[in-house]
Amino acid sequence: MTRFVVLLRGINVGRSRRIGMGPLREALTAAGCTGVRTHLQSGNVVLDTDRTETDLAADVTALVQQAFGFDVPVVVRTGPELAAVAAADPLAGTATDPARYLVTFLPTVPDPTLVAELPEPGPGDGAYRLVGRELYLWLPDGVLQTPVGSWRWDRLLGVTGTARNWNTVRALVDLATG
Repeated sequence: MTRFVVLLRGINVGRSRRIGMGPLREALTAAGCTGVRTHLQSGNVVLDTDRTETDLAADVTALVQQAFGFDVPVVVRTGPELAAVAAADPLAGTATDPARYLVTFLPTVPDPTLVAELPEPGPGDGAYRLVGRELYLWLPDGVLQTPVGSWRWDRLLGVTGTARNWNTVRALVDLATG
């Protein structure tokens, strides 16, 4: 069995795509996962399974479609992978507010050609670092007010991920490794 962190994108934001964490835990347990725990109401799940990362992501996507009626992109990391994301912390000397420091978890490593074409932020526009399948974003004025936060990262990288702030990343590391 491997402990995984499963991140569902875009649920419980506003009135659409609502999923209760209790029903989600129950559905995942019924699907054969064990030790299922959730954090907050935004689609953060820690669980144990013998599935591969790829199979788990596909199975959770299908489960959400069947049980809740909509398609949700899912990104998966093992507990140790998530701990390594937090340990890497490439913006540690820059990011001073964990609520405005985000990590976007990508399902695959972006195309190196697209990565080479990424623009550099201007002074005061925020900062970013791409490390493997993680995009670290420092948004000092918040997501909506910091220019780097409004960049179309899915288009720039050719892959869509799901973001969590640094507080949530640390809490998920604790859940996944504790």
